[in-house]
Amino acid sequence: MNLLVPNLGSTSLKYQILEMPSERVLARGRFERVRDYGQAIAQIGGGGVPVDAVAFKAVHAGPQYCGTFAIDDAVLFALEEFLPAAPAHNAIYLEAIRAFRESLPGIPLVAAFETEFHTTVPACAHLYGVPAEWRAEGVRKYGFHGASHQYVAERSAALLGRQTRLVSCHLGGSSSMCAIDRGRSIDTTMGFSPQSGLENATRHGDLDAFAVLFMMEHHGWTCGQVREQLATGGGLAGLSGIEGGDVRDLEQAAAAGHADAATAIRVFVYQVKKTIGAYAAAMGGLDAVAFTGGIGENSAALRAACCQGLGFLGIALDPELNGHGNGDRVVSNGPVAVIALSTNEELIVARRAFRLLTGACGTLAS
Repeated sequence: MNLLVPNLGSTSLKYQILEMPSERVLARGRFERVRDYGQAIAQIGGGGVPVDAVAFKAVHAGPQYCGTFAIDDAVLFALEEFLPAAPAHNAIYLEAIRAFRESLPGIPLVAAFETEFHTTVPACAHLYGVPAEWRAEGVRKYGFHGASHQYVAERSAALLGRQTRLVSCHLGGSSSMCAIDRGRSIDTTMGFSPQSGLENATRHGDLDAFAVLFMMEHHGWTCGQVREQLATGGGLAGLSGIEGGDVRDLEQAAAAGHADAATAIRVFVYQVKKTIGAYAAAMGGLDAVAFTGGIGENSAALRAACCQGLGFLGIALDPELNGHGNGDRVVSNGPVAVIALSTNEELIVARRAFRLLTGACGTLAS
């Protein structure tokens, strides 16, 4: 079975076509500044590789859809219902799913939700202290980046030769962390929406809800105005004043003496360090920390900063290993392994979709 897995951004479309169950990559590509998903899909289809199904790394459709599902009208309705909780993500996937439906009629479409990996998080870690009526409508911690955290857990176990108590740090334009106890997610930083947790490039992290209410009442802002400000002008961009909030730009500016950029980096590093300590406590110990994502995989300086002062947990980076080399590797010489690796969300999505479509028996389900 050939599975097309698109990974969608606001103006980009990356994709892989994987032959399953061999997991051989038959094609991959990337389109930038996408204005019409239909045109991009036509170019993929013209590449000569037949496609049997399309599997999306979908984000948020509430409590009924924390798993992998064939896309029907009910799934689309749930994506629309939770659009206000994940506006930057759900809008893109809704547009793309409809474009694929039109361009590839009759081809099965699958949604592998990012929330699936976090269904093992216990109630003590996913419940909010809100009125019962709110919880009945789906207000709880869901967690996201599930495909990445699952891949990190599996890849780390393969590198180390065993399951571990692992903190997975997916650090990039969108960042989250996950406590993974021997393969099972038991806590994660993102909550009801991908907005919460660590500071992201342009999206705020944890924030007192009453601060939002205060500013809305003080200025007469609408929900839409506040959502736009916090989604596009918050996070590292809001802290630094540097448009886009890209850590590479912040590091360069900080080196040139930009005080607010340096402060934004310190805030981010503090959040990561604090969370590593908290998750070590939640798991009753720590065996490994893995860094992935554009920042986590590629910034040796940020990995070093995040691990500095954590010697009491057994974390000690090897400066030479941390600063040189590429590919998946262990960069520590202490009792707690520190790993830098490249994530592969598309592979996890393809595996989930293949299991759904074949009923785990290796043949396409009717």
